[in-house]
Amino acid sequence: MNLKGKSFLKLLDFSAEEISELLDLSAELKAKKQAGVPHDALHGKNVALIFEKTSTRTRCAFEVAAFDLGMHTTYLDPSGSQIGKKESIADTARVLGRMYDGIEYRGFGQSIVEELASYAGVPVWNGLTTEFHPTQVLADLMTIKEKFGKLKGIKMAYCGDARFNMGNSLMVGCAKMGLDFVACAPKQYFPQQELTDACLELCKQSGGSITQTEDIAAGVKDADVIYTDVWVSMGEPMEVWAERIRDLAPYQVNASVMKLAKPTAVFMHCLPSFHDLNTGIGKEMGTHFNRDSMEVSDDVFNSAQSVVFDEAENRMHTIKAVMAATL
Repeated sequence: MNLKGKSFLKLLDFSAEEISELLDLSAELKAKKQAGVPHDALHGKNVALIFEKTSTRTRCAFEVAAFDLGMHTTYLDPSGSQIGKKESIADTARVLGRMYDGIEYRGFGQSIVEELASYAGVPVWNGLTTEFHPTQVLADLMTIKEKFGKLKGIKMAYCGDARFNMGNSLMVGCAKMGLDFVACAPKQYFPQQELTDACLELCKQSGGSITQTEDIAAGVKDADVIYTDVWVSMGEPMEVWAERIRDLAPYQVNASVMKLAKPTAVFMHCLPSFHDLNTGIGKEMGTHFNRDSMEVSDDVFNSAQSVVFDEAENRMHTIKAVMAATL
């Protein structure tokens, strides 16, 4: 694998072999971390972390991964960067590319991170855009491989809004690596047809499959992995809650849904999750709509089948692998 100097913008840009080698490197770096073996091969390098959308896991994963590799980080929150406001994306990229060895971007349209990469002259890493979330899916694939010992032939059922970054990226990751991906959602929440068609072509090479169904019982039957995400994404107006709850409540992952999957099935979620009322937004929406949970019930989230915190940890290991490979 020779990815030095390459940006990590979406999984569509990488071959199945490259993704597999990134997963192997992630496992190697995780083992070193757990054994206390130093791996600061990038000592002296500096990376910029641009967060137009804040995040607990993504920031911590990038910062700890960078520190472990011997690098220094500069965190730019929504008020700390003038990207796209007082300074163009291209100019920002050209400035930061002369000061830093790599740049992470988490924010809005995919076109922004693509433009950053085209002008920066150094690797740019996508920490999340509206369309794709590749570092999360790399961690998800790592977690699945840890739990089942393989990727090919695993059936993943994604329940909920499959139109944006998580539905898109999981579909791409499954198509690349030979998993069977099922989107369980109302038809208007399916991924875009153009991306679906591209993934269907990838499946011809990998042996995976893509299914989209409005029947959640049929979609999750005999699944190895049941995955969901929040119904309302960061940055969307609060007014959309009523619409999403109306449309997506039948697709909540609860004990009845999990019983339809294989007995060995695991539950996955990229976090944060509205599985109880112990958050400000969760409490407000729960009171307003008379619900005790949203996309997943609390008993599933905290069950023995839940591997959500394994996923969260693996964000750090896979992000470390991406930075190490591209720098």
